[in-house]
Amino acid sequence: MRLFAALWPPAEAVAELARFTRPLTRLPGAGDLRWTRPESWHFTLSFYGEVSEEQTDDLAARLARAAHRAGGPVPMRLGAGGRFGDRALWAGVHQDTDRAALARLAAATTAAGRRAGVFPADAHPSFRPHLTLARARNRGTTDLRPYVVQLEPFAGSSWSARELLLVRSEPPTSGVPGEQPRYVPVGRWPLGG
Repeated sequence: MRLFAALWPPAEAVAELARFTRPLTRLPGAGDLRWTRPESWHFTLSFYGEVSEEQTDDLAARLARAAHRAGGPVPMRLGAGGRFGDRALWAGVHQDTDRAALARLAAATTAAGRRAGVFPADAHPSFRPHLTLARARNRGTTDLRPYVVQLEPFAGSSWSARELLLVRSEPPTSGVPGEQPRYVPVGRWPLGG
């Protein structure tokens, strides 16, 4: 199964961002983007890819320990945004206190994957906290810079991530263009608990 470790923002933070981004979906060229559904918005800490059942049990145990050692909830707020070239548009995250907490948690989930045999020992996945809003249908056809400019003034309310999730990504099955994967939590652990 395809797995990743993630933090899910609370419904209030999602609703706030959804209200702000709704006008973006009506900008010129917005139809050339596949917009992600607000209920699927999340922060991927580590993407593991295909993981066997045996590795999943080991990974889950290691993630439980990483969550326990996290030191408590991670204070965050959504704000502004950016792009990955001409491929993806994203919303950013700001940390008003303990700015390194999110990076430490991502490093711990990566280490858990490495120890569970999910990542090669020499793999160094990069971490840039973001919440994907849209992906280009065809690379190079949509200029994402105007969307980034529109996202610049967004500053969401503060909230705290309280649990670490291990999530299974189920690929679309209907064959309908634009259908998105479904995300199903297979494990969740309180941060610092």
